[in-house]
Amino acid sequence: MPQFEFRGTTRAGAVISGTRTAPSREALDAMLRREQVTPSRIVEKGREVAIPKPRIGGKVSTKELAVFTRQFSVMIDAGLPLVQCLEILASQQENKGFQTVLTGIRSSVEGGSTLANAMRQYPKVFDDLFTNMVEAGETGGILDGILQRLSTYIEKAVKLARAVKSALVYPVSVVLIAIGVVALLLWKVVPIFANLFAGLEVALPLPTRIVIGASDAVVSFGWIVVLGGGLFVYGTRQYYQTPKGRYRIDKIVLYMPLIGELMRKIAVARFTRTLGTLITSGVPIIEALNITARTSGNAVIETAIMKVRHAVEQGRTIVDPLRETGVFPNMVSQMIGVGEQTGALDTMLQKIADFYEDEVDAAVGDLLTALEPAIILFLGVIVGGVVVSLYLPLFALIGQLAG
Repeated sequence: MPQFEFRGTTRAGAVISGTRTAPSREALDAMLRREQVTPSRIVEKGREVAIPKPRIGGKVSTKELAVFTRQFSVMIDAGLPLVQCLEILASQQENKGFQTVLTGIRSSVEGGSTLANAMRQYPKVFDDLFTNMVEAGETGGILDGILQRLSTYIEKAVKLARAVKSALVYPVSVVLIAIGVVALLLWKVVPIFANLFAGLEVALPLPTRIVIGASDAVVSFGWIVVLGGGLFVYGTRQYYQTPKGRYRIDKIVLYMPLIGELMRKIAVARFTRTLGTLITSGVPIIEALNITARTSGNAVIETAIMKVRHAVEQGRTIVDPLRETGVFPNMVSQMIGVGEQTGALDTMLQKIADFYEDEVDAAVGDLLTALEPAIILFLGVIVGGVVVSLYLPLFALIGQLAG
């Protein structure tokens, strides 16, 4: 009869492991459950073979990851075995790439790996924050609770990302459409009017001459403008890939009018939510700060958090080096200081995150309200100015004929 190594959690949350003899893996699973032990790993001795990591066939969105984490936490809380949970979740995935990832994780867990180590094979899907929290949950026997916190965290991260899109997509789209319309007018429509005016030999006012000059430039050198724009975008993206370029561009974004204040609030909300979630889940403060820095999404914020981490390693508290960075609002530093003094740092961080997420929602609404009339005015001046300048000579010609 084969021997199996197992690990699981009791009803009280204690982690137990050992070796049992049983006819099959399913029989041992049933035996452990009768003893009120929920198994997280059962592997036959002598068959702990490393499973090669399959390749990912597609990208996994944050929304898909949030849904997976929520479903996973419900299944674990209901008492389903870990391998069975992964098998069910993999079978119902519409994203074939994510399905391949979950199948690979299930195979690794069946081969004796922990869930956290199995997930670490896929860093593009499960980042350090996710895997460290899962490891903390496995070690403490509270994997279901950790997964619930993770799903809440990811859902709030999706909400923040949606706020950024709401603030930026609308004005950027309108400006790009306006540029396209003006370029089309200068390229196709203005030359027709220019030929008409040349045939009539009418005196052209200054606005019309400016528009016709711009049209001639677009027709003659339009391809140079398009090529230059493409090279500028490509060069900016390549520069952003460098540490120095990323820091400079992120700093410019943080100090831009209107957008900068919104980005700062989003950064504070992400920092406090991430750090609070990690500390609540039992991740050590040094590792939590390291993970929070890498997932901050802004090089300026990342540098500031790493300075705080270095100070904490030297024995200092969080609040003083956090204030010294000059990146975070004074209110955030003071509230974190109160949380440290009262021993409720995780709770305080979550409260700060809730506050700033509400601030982000309000800021997005205010930004869109302020931008809407400005964009309408911009469209009216640009497009309307081109059209009116084309009709000014006609008005003058009609006045001469009428006279």
